[in-house]
Amino acid sequence: MIQPLAYVHPEAKIAQNVVIEPFAIIHKDVEVGEGTWIGSHAVINEGSRIGKNCRIYPGAVISSIPQDLKFKGEYTLTYIGDNTTIREYATISRGTEEHYKTEIGSNCLIMAYAHVAHDCRIGNNCIMTNNVQMAGHVYMGDWAIIGGSSSVLQFTRIGAHAMISGGSLVRKDVPPFTKAAREPLSYTGINSIGLRRRGFTNEQINDIQEIYRYLYLRGLNNAEALTRIELELPASDARDEVLNFIRTSERGIMRGPGGHDRE
Repeated sequence: MIQPLAYVHPEAKIAQNVVIEPFAIIHKDVEVGEGTWIGSHAVINEGSRIGKNCRIYPGAVISSIPQDLKFKGEYTLTYIGDNTTIREYATISRGTEEHYKTEIGSNCLIMAYAHVAHDCRIGNNCIMTNNVQMAGHVYMGDWAIIGGSSSVLQFTRIGAHAMISGGSLVRKDVPPFTKAAREPLSYTGINSIGLRRRGFTNEQINDIQEIYRYLYLRGLNNAEALTRIELELPASDARDEVLNFIRTSERGIMRGPGGHDRE
């Protein structure tokens, strides 16, 4: 159902059962999947690819031109997965020639006034709370959560199932399964409550806890900790995910609980 006071470009591809409220604007080269609702005054710009059963609230702006001086008008896209909710006045920029796309997965919640910059890759089931400001080229793994009014530096990576406290400045990579808080951002434990909610067993959670004891609590540097984790702890998907994440980190990982940088 498209309200008569909405503007929908004739070349936009709108699926069945889409609701577009009055004063929403849908530009050309836009695709909207079945069952999606688009609220009043939302602006869906060129290059938007919006999945099924999404909810886009009033004032949200999708696939805007990147706030990047290197952008020269190249053809880029923004992908929004199925069942994702984008609340009031959230803004999402499309990609640049670096990746040519910005991606947000399925079942995500992007709360009011959040910003996702160009070329970011957001996994499935992620939550960005009110007023999170995410710079370009950030990676956010599945099930990760960022608390309100946090700022994420460009090219930073946030691992799957990580949880970051509100008001944080994220300058370093945040490894999977962890909780992060304080200033400067530091390890405060593993996200055990979130892991239990997602079906991790007590044994799996204990194994993850042991990985981070080696990494953060035994006085080892990163290289020593990773070697011992690989040699002394049983192989598992979680262990390998942590090892790969840290070994491929370019920014370095967040500090330990004592506030010391990781080497």
